Amino acid sequence: MARELRCPRFLTALPAPIRWLALPLALSCTVVVLLGSWGAPEKIEVPTPTGKVAAYCEALAAALPSEVLGHARKDPSPASPYVAAWASSPRTVLRCGVDRPEELNGEHAKDLSPTIDGVTWWSQQLDDGGYRFTTTLRRANVEVTVPGGAFANPLDPVAAVNGAVKANIP
Repeated sequence: MARELRCPRFLTALPAPIRWLALPLALSCTVVVLLGSWGAPEKIEVPTPTGKVAAYCEALAAALPSEVLGHARKDPSPASPYVAAWASSPRTVLRCGVDRPEELNGEHAKDLSPTIDGVTWWSQQLDDGGYRFTTTLRRANVEVTVPGGAFANPLDPVAAVNGAVKANIP
């Protein structure tokens, strides 16, 4: 027994040409909403170190892992030896050769900073719930930004790259 296609009651009150356009219009609106929600990729500021700092950062870039805690490395475009990223969005980002954070010149200089295998990381909680960790007492400043909620412990990705930092940034 064949089932009859039935039009919803609110559509039957509309003229036929409008009913015919209802489905294509709904699909078009859905596509526009989906495309609009994807947005442009996040912009990552690339540091511009010089001299020995640039050489340290280039050595670090070559030593960084291709995966951090199950997230594959997906560097931003254009590629730079001073920036590395893991996962898609939001992503964990490492920047080498950044300036020393201004906050370390004030009252935050006395904040407790975790040390992992001899590398000290100064931490800042960001407005979006993420964290930014910056090395201290190294010849090149390395910064790791961890998005909020991406990991159970925001220090875990820092620990994953810590060995490469220790080996390449004196």
